[in-house]
Amino acid sequence: MPRKYPIEKTRNIGIIAHIDAGKTTVSERVLFYTGVSHKIGEVHEGDTVMDWMEQERERGITITSAATTAFWTPTYVTRTHADINADQRGKEYEHCINLIDTPGHIDFTVEVKRSLRVLDGAVVVFDGVAGVEPQSETNWHYADEYKVPRICFINKLDRMGASFERSFASIRERLTPLAFRAQLPLGAESDFSGVVDLLRVKAFEFQGEKGERVVEIPIPENMKADAEKYRRELIEAIADNDDVLMEKYLAGEEIPLEDLMRVLRKAVIDNKIIPVFTGSALKNKGVQLVLDAVVDYLPSPLDLPPVKGVNPETSAELFRKADDAEPFTALAFKIANDPYVGSLTYFRNYSGVLKRGSYILNGAKGEQERVGRIVRMHANQREEVEEIYAGEIAAIVGLKNTGTGDTLCAPESPIVLERIIFPEPVIGIRIEPKTKADQEKMGTALHRLADEDPTFRVAGDPETGETIISGMGELHLEIIVDRMKREFGVEANVGRPQVAYKETITTEAEAEGKYIKQSGGRGQYGHCWLRVKPLERGKGFVFENEIKGGIIPNEFIPAVEKGVKEALTRGIIAHYPVVDVEVALYDGSFHEVDSSESAFKIAGSMAFQEAARRAKPVILEPLMKVQVIIAQDFLGEVTGDLNSRRGKIETMTDRANTKVIDAKVPLSDMFGYATALRSLTQGRGSFSMEFNSYEPAPNNIAQLIIEGKKK
Repeated sequence: MPRKYPIEKTRNIGIIAHIDAGKTTVSERVLFYTGVSHKIGEVHEGDTVMDWMEQERERGITITSAATTAFWTPTYVTRTHADINADQRGKEYEHCINLIDTPGHIDFTVEVKRSLRVLDGAVVVFDGVAGVEPQSETNWHYADEYKVPRICFINKLDRMGASFERSFASIRERLTPLAFRAQLPLGAESDFSGVVDLLRVKAFEFQGEKGERVVEIPIPENMKADAEKYRRELIEAIADNDDVLMEKYLAGEEIPLEDLMRVLRKAVIDNKIIPVFTGSALKNKGVQLVLDAVVDYLPSPLDLPPVKGVNPETSAELFRKADDAEPFTALAFKIANDPYVGSLTYFRNYSGVLKRGSYILNGAKGEQERVGRIVRMHANQREEVEEIYAGEIAAIVGLKNTGTGDTLCAPESPIVLERIIFPEPVIGIRIEPKTKADQEKMGTALHRLADEDPTFRVAGDPETGETIISGMGELHLEIIVDRMKREFGVEANVGRPQVAYKETITTEAEAEGKYIKQSGGRGQYGHCWLRVKPLERGKGFVFENEIKGGIIPNEFIPAVEKGVKEALTRGIIAHYPVVDVEVALYDGSFHEVDSSESAFKIAGSMAFQEAARRAKPVILEPLMKVQVIIAQDFLGEVTGDLNSRRGKIETMTDRANTKVIDAKVPLSDMFGYATALRSLTQGRGSFSMEFNSYEPAPNNIAQLIIEGKKK
């Protein structure tokens, strides 16, 4: 079956924002205006298309990234080519938009990160009252990390207290000086009625019961001066990116709209300009013009550089461009368990064509699998397809050995793309099945859920044998337990949340590990010397083999590494996992007869434990970025309380009639904060919290942790 849409008319975009900025409401309008759904779903009514999990509809938040494919013909085409029939218009101007709606709650950051890794562009949604919020900053930094071109949409301009200018200023101050107004709002709060398009010098209102008619109106007299001022600012920024345009601009010539749009498109793709649009998705105002901007300014797969990887056999650098004729190369960015079809592997196809029934290679694992069925996803509905082309997003049903971040490729052209790095879990709870019948099912359920979510971990407590599950926050784990019950029929009792402490070393050290056992017959002999040194925070574990001249045979080297890895999980001073350490194997010896893998594994473990003990180990605790919003009257009590929780206050700013406090506070001191804040502010305060970093715990706190008195 030939490609329906040329690759230059394909857009892979995500909608990202802080919780409650209105992402899902924007997505639902997109689905309605593009004809994917014939009814607008509302978050507050629990009937949205993109939020399809029961937990999402109950809580009114997005938990997983829902993917869907929609088609869009820009509104200026339908307005200016009314004489062309719809079929012709569709063929010539319609674009295919693969849309991913991501969560805003910090506990589900993994969904945002893995989506941004495979997207070509993003629409960043802001609340017109609150402006930039903590999760907006986190998501923005992820988008910077992956160099994702983006446009902004200041939403909720109909709300009391909304201000386009204040929200725009917060984007400029806290996120980027490259933001420029592409639109201005007509009116504010309950009088908000439409937008002024600064490039086209036109105003638009949205008429009809669902705002489906985009109607051009004259720019009101009282807005002409502002429109002219901000249009000049935008055009100057655009002209800065093109010498010919700059000459025309300086000469005072009128620059044609097509030239402005062409250069603005290139500047957005190069992350040199971020245009800001506005509207109210709930009131059906502005979303169609954002879709126009997605088509006009965000990149197609062809606009971006070829994807880079390495040959797993030779380590040579490889490049694959977005072309159907190139070898098949894709990244698996999400694993989901569907109750009807089983395991679904979502993938982004970077190059080549994937056909149903073909064989693919997992580049990292070196294993081949057959592609049984390919589906294009619409939230949780599936459309079966025969093939997927370069630049498209789809899912494969039933892959057995593929994990998040694995590269899928043509067996004859192996490649491994850069993996997605996920944050470490910061909170854990003990969990036990309610009945004997739940015991076995619980293990299966937890491991299925862990396959889906790289920030969710399952481990056994070596001392008590209890199961401990860890994640990014209390809500994250609450939803995991809820899904176990609903999807797998497993009832479980859970303990109190506990902080996921880690251990690390602070200096270099060396140690010997020698395991010799003689008890009649063949003995055991393993002997190695290890050097350990600390790594930067977040770098994990690195193993270096410095053995020369075969003093330890090659077949025993992996056994030493395995022994070290096992010792890492057991900890040094308080049984917490050891992180951010480099281990080098540099010396040792072996016995022709008695040496074995198991002996070298034990020797590796012994050497690491001794070296780590000498390397001044410390306990690391998670530090959280906390934002508290309160009335001015409660400032003293709230800051005093944060200080008592070992918090460091970084900034205090004014927002409308409230005070916004930004602080860093250890997670262990934040349990029960919601109740404390309610009591301190008579129920008039709110806060949000996200993981910031792991930092060494002060000595007195570390001692309490070691003694088990601090959870």
